[in-house]
Amino acid sequence: MADVEVTSFGFGHGPQPTAHVVLDLRQHFRDPHVDPALRTLTVANRAVRRAVLRTSGIRPLLRATVAQVTAFREGPSGEAVKVAVGCVGGRHRSATVAHCLARRLRRRGLAVDLRHRDADRPVIQR
Repeated sequence: MADVEVTSFGFGHGPQPTAHVVLDLRQHFRDPHVDPALRTLTVANRAVRRAVLRTSGIRPLLRATVAQVTAFREGPSGEAVKVAVGCVGGRHRSATVAHCLARRLRRRGLAVDLRHRDADRPVIQR
């Protein structure tokens, strides 16, 4: 059983998953989608991850979310903490933040299930 379940998703592909912690990255962080070279790529591509991680505010958000998950884990329920990370399409920002969050939590000894709900769905045309 996982200690933490992390799901990336795109608001443009449907409703947000049910979660204890929801990160909505749509308004506050630069979207790699605007770069035609990155638009059709996903979190599986290093260039996408690099572009997202170089965005001001992303690394502090990851640190804060690790602290938030840790606080939830200290509660008495014992059930998995569910984290949903969303952007418009679920291919770039949310998938990268979810990927990095899962990695950071695993380094702290937590069992993490990571799911990219919409990373392989079609690019949303805007």
